[in-house]
Amino acid sequence: MRLIRLLYVKPTHWFGFAAHWAASWWRMFLLGAIALVLAFTPSTYTREHRIATARQIYFGAWQVLPWFTALSALVSLVIIRIVLVTAVSYGLSRFALEMVVRVLVLELIPLSAALFVALRAGLAFNATALEPLAADQSPDATWRLRRDLVAEVSGNACAVLTLALVSSALVLVLAYLNVYGLSPWGVDDYTRTVGRVFEPTVSMGFALKTILFGLAVAVIPAAAILEIRRSGGADRSTMQPGAVRLLFVLFVIEAASLAVKYF
Repeated sequence: MRLIRLLYVKPTHWFGFAAHWAASWWRMFLLGAIALVLAFTPSTYTREHRIATARQIYFGAWQVLPWFTALSALVSLVIIRIVLVTAVSYGLSRFALEMVVRVLVLELIPLSAALFVALRAGLAFNATALEPLAADQSPDATWRLRRDLVAEVSGNACAVLTLALVSSALVLVLAYLNVYGLSPWGVDDYTRTVGRVFEPTVSMGFALKTILFGLAVAVIPAAAILEIRRSGGADRSTMQPGAVRLLFVLFVIEAASLAVKYF
């Protein structure tokens, strides 16, 4: 239920809306916990479930990995050149490489991967695959809904991790080539600079943020679809289910990551 409705109801009804909103968020966290438990349970991975998970990984990551990586490389190359030229013009060339790694690899690449998977695999898959099952209340439909839900959580989380890691590795290579060219003599300086950026706490924060992005992309749209199922379609709107909540959670994760690292 959208919070904008608070503007059109009496203040005496605000408590009911707040309770519904809190319950909706609680069900989302509960769904994520259940999906994680099922994902790490060996008995979950029957042959049918493995096929569903592999299909989700294929459509979410492998099918789009080449051209998403190419697009990320093109955009990153433009940003790298802008940063290098600007740093040289201000006499700050020794900080250019570190700035490129911090801005692109640590911040932009994971966020862009999460948004891409959410738009292409997460929201679209939920709207087309989970809604027909959510409308059916039969036991067989409930079992298939749980199977597809676990497969989607595993597949979309894996897709975010795959796209982010592959694109980050390619950006690191492009950064070296733009700064040092094809010369092997810049490897020592390059590894020292990258090592200063990826200190243990930053590396753990980067991995945790990427994992949280993957879980958010996998769980929130699915939870929105199940919320529609629970309410009988009363909360259906023209927007993709869970889109606003997903963007809000991604923003909170990114803001928290920045606050921990730089404040």
